Amino acid sequence: MNDRELILASASPRRRDLLDLLGVQYRCEPADIDESVMSGESPTDYVERMAKTKAQVVAQSCSSAHTLVLAADTSVVIDDDILGKPRDRFDGLAMLARLSGRTHTVMTAICIWSVDEIHVERVNTQVTFSALDRRTCEAYLTTDEPWDKAGGYGIQGLGGALVSRIDGSYSNVVGLPLCETRALLGRFGCVSTLDPSAEDEAVL
Repeated sequence: MNDRELILASASPRRRDLLDLLGVQYRCEPADIDESVMSGESPTDYVERMAKTKAQVVAQSCSSAHTLVLAADTSVVIDDDILGKPRDRFDGLAMLARLSGRTHTVMTAICIWSVDEIHVERVNTQVTFSALDRRTCEAYLTTDEPWDKAGGYGIQGLGGALVSRIDGSYSNVVGLPLCETRALLGRFGCVSTLDPSAEDEAVL
């Protein structure tokens, strides 16, 4: 039995859906933090700082020594620049034009906080877009999909039709790398559906 309380420091429905797949019990407590990029900060340092800060902010309200906090931050990076969520139609067009026909990196940092330890791990996935014409970009931006997503696209939805190749973890691009998250949770004693219990092992 898993006797550790798990808190997901996120309001993202995509992260909740992915974590649900692992079959772990958790509750959501989003972290309200400043997500501005610091001057001279690299994308790698930024995503790791964001994940760690989210976990620490939520952990401040935890009183139990058995509590775990899971936080994550995902960024779309091209030419060493971080692409956030599009501010408006023109910003969205500029993002899609920049991604068109090129390969970019999706970085997700995941952080686990416990009373004894803080661990941060980063996963990179290379995503290649097909060549996009303006009409395709305009059509995509008329949907609700791009506006709450880094880089202005969602690979799990219609945005997947813009992607010609992916190298690495698909779930990482959605917002939570499942393989690494499962391993990290297991390291901290949080058992998923794929982890046999001691009783199951005894039967085998």
